[in-house]
Formats: sequence, C-alpha cells, structure tokens
Amino acid sequence: MAGLYNALQNEHVELFSELIGAEHVLTDTESLEKYSHDETENLRFLPQVVLKPRSAEQISEIMKICNRDRIPVTPRGAGTGLSGGALPHLGGVVLSTERMNSILEIDEKNLQVITEPGVITEVLQNAVKEKGLFYPPDPASRGSCFIGGNIAENSGGPKAVKYGVVKDYVLNLEVVLPEGEIIWTGSSVLKNATGYNLTQLMVGSEGTLGIVTKIVLRLIPYPKYDLLMLVPFRKLEEAGDAVSKIFMAGITPSALELVEIEALKIVSRMVESHAVKVTEDTEAHLIIETDGNHPEVLMQEMELISEILNQYDIGDIYFADDEQQKAELWKLRRKVAEAVKLEGFTIEEDTVVPRANLPSLIKGVKTLGKKYNFDVVCYGHAGDGNLHIRIRKEGIPNSHNHPEMTAVLRELFELVKALGGTISGEHGIGLIQKPYMNIVFNETQMRIMREIKKCFDPNNILNPEKIF
Repeated sequence: MAGLYNALQNEHVELFSELIGAEHVLTDTESLEKYSHDETENLRFLPQVVLKPRSAEQISEIMKICNRDRIPVTPRGAGTGLSGGALPHLGGVVLSTERMNSILEIDEKNLQVITEPGVITEVLQNAVKEKGLFYPPDPASRGSCFIGGNIAENSGGPKAVKYGVVKDYVLNLEVVLPEGEIIWTGSSVLKNATGYNLTQLMVGSEGTLGIVTKIVLRLIPYPKYDLLMLVPFRKLEEAGDAVSKIFMAGITPSALELVEIEALKIVSRMVESHAVKVTEDTEAHLIIETDGNHPEVLMQEMELISEILNQYDIGDIYFADDEQQKAELWKLRRKVAEAVKLEGFTIEEDTVVPRANLPSLIKGVKTLGKKYNFDVVCYGHAGDGNLHIRIRKEGIPNSHNHPEMTAVLRELFELVKALGGTISGEHGIGLIQKPYMNIVFNETQMRIMREIKKCFDPNNILNPEKIF
C-alpha cells in the first residue's frame, strides 16, 4: 500500500460492525475475492474489508473514520465497469452501494424519479415505463449495472445518439463527501443558473469526488413505436461511412450500432442465435432503429435510410417484424462484449471520434493490428462515433502496466486525438487509461482537475490514484 495510507486495523472492523452491523462487514477470503475485480480485463486486487452501508448517514460516518485514519476507500456499484474504477488497487475499504436499492418516488406530474444508487438500471427503466415514462440511457449491462455506477461513469449506450447520455438526465444529487459531509449538489428543477454546476461535476467523476446516495433524474414520455433494421455490409469502412450519410439526410435514429462480422460470429455462437445470417462476404452489420409516436413517419424514415444504404455494397436488408425478433437482435448486440472477452479479447478500448471520421479510425485500428501482430474486433455506437475496440494478443491478457501494450495503446490514442476524438466515450479513465491522459489534456488542464480533486478530497482517500 502507498506510504500515504494506513492499513486497516481490527479496531476499524469493530467500529464498522457497530455502525452498519457485523453481517454487512465482510473480511472472509471468498468475499474479498468477489469484490477484488470488476469487468476490466483480468485484473484483481484484494481489499482488506468490504462494507455494505444502507444510508447516507452510515456512509458519512464511515468516511469520517477513513479520512481521519488515512484509509483508502473504493466506491463500488455492481462491478460491471471496464476501466478499473472500482478496483481496490491500494487495498483498504471497498464501499458497496448494493443495499441502497430503492426507487424512492416517481413524480409523474413533473416527469422525475428519485432513486438510490444501488437500483439496477433496467429495473428503474421498467418501473418508469409502467407510468408511460422513459429513462433513455441504456448501457449494454443495463440488466445488471447500477444507476449509481452509471452516474459515476456518465454512461451512454445505443440510445445516446438521439437522447443523450446520463448527464443529460441528472437534475440533482445527494452526495457524501470524502470528509463525511452530506450535501445536495443543486436543485431539482429543469433550469438552474445558480452558481457552479456541482451536479454535472459529479457526473462522470468516477467516484473520486464524492459518493452519490440519492439521484433525481428527469424523464420523458415513452415513445409508442419503433422500427428496427439490420444491414450487412461487404466492406467495414463503408459501414462507417454510411453512418454519416444517414445524419446528413436529416434523420436521427434512436440507435445506430456497428458490429464487425467476427464479433457477430462469436456472439452468435455464445447465444446460439440464427437471427443474423452470417456470410463470408460480409465484413460488418449496422443495426438501425427509429422510434416515435407516428408509425407513418418512421416508415418514411426507414425508406429514406434504405435508399441511402443501397448506394453501398450491401446484402439484403433485414427488417425485424415483431417484438421477439427485435429482442433477439438487441440481445445479440448487448452480449457482444461478454462473448468476445470469453474468446480472449480481454483488452477493451472505448474510443470516440466525430462520426464522419469513423472510417479513418476503423482503418487505422486494422493497420495497427497488422503492425503489432494482434487480433482486433470493433463494435459500438457508430451513431455518435463511439467505437469499442477489443484486442487479443497471445500472452498478454492485460494492458495495465504492460510496456508492449502501453506502446500500442499510446499510438492508438494519438490516432484518435489526431482524428478529433478522445480516449473514452462512456467507460471512463479509472485505473487503466490514466497513463494516456496527457495525450488529450495539457498540463494546465490536468492541474485544474487535480486541484478540484484536492478541494473535495484533501487527504486523497476516495478512489485514490484513479484518473490521475
């Protein structure tokens, strides 16, 4: 453990047990192993204790103890993260929000919901849908990830192309600060020009500034109809080029996803699906969805999209005829990350560029694969230029602290920067991306961010050594 921090003592375990109950203080080997990893590569770091508080007040007391005695605290949601943000690489305390799992109020008149951070994203979406309301951000892990983790990472997902990401729906947050104070960051109103925007500062801060304990989200009416098409492309770069052409035609799909054929083959085997016909002359598929309240308008949009796509070298366009077919296509897309990781593509990058530069990024990624002799598959949210790049290289399961992979990724991220992009669209920086922050930020920008961190967390105990 770093010299600035102190090791946990038995007296701390006793204090925590008195505070939240001994059954919610875990020190056995099996539990520590469970909380030693998230979905980031194959990395594991054992904490010294796992705490499962139930309230902001309990978290406040925990933070006061840890701040006083210089014990590092790693906040954790569902453990679905992909950048190492929930990895306790300095040991200390893992603070899990899983018991804070109540939806407190759905305000239909004001189109808002108040929730605790441990609510599963899909559970929240389904609860508001029953009221005819819609919370659009939907990461691939929505069936298991927590809304609090989505706040920490500013998550997106397929719907982001039309509806935006988490930050576009957060109105107010209750937060426990590293020294134990409990604050609300703003006001639960739609417009607010009162002082600095602490709410948006917290969103995407990866648990380094405070621990979110209550969340106020704005909602919108649920769209009544949606249409879905699947389009096979014989050339991967043409699939990327077609994305920009669709938007230039004045159409904003509710989802526009790209899946390279190798990734599709892998996931089709995993879920034993025959929903997508895989042919040897196909390099990629686009999944395109439109939604709204007027089916005739959606049909017109799909017809126009088809006209645009027929300018390219494509196979037969497949329209999902019913909800079951739509669900099967989305299941394939959402399972891609899990499937390719099991196939050995353990290193994932979350690049984003202006959508018109997507073909150049795809071409550059393939060139790097040949140059450095690694296998690579691409998929992601093509509609907003967010490409997930999965890498498999023999004998290298992790990029973290690996000199050879560090050189590869630095070249990749320099390409992304040259294309007008940045190194993370929705997964965050966490532990494994922090060596590359100087590619996209200069020293003045980094200094400002470090000073913000110091202002919130002077003793640097909350998720320390993440991002920077």
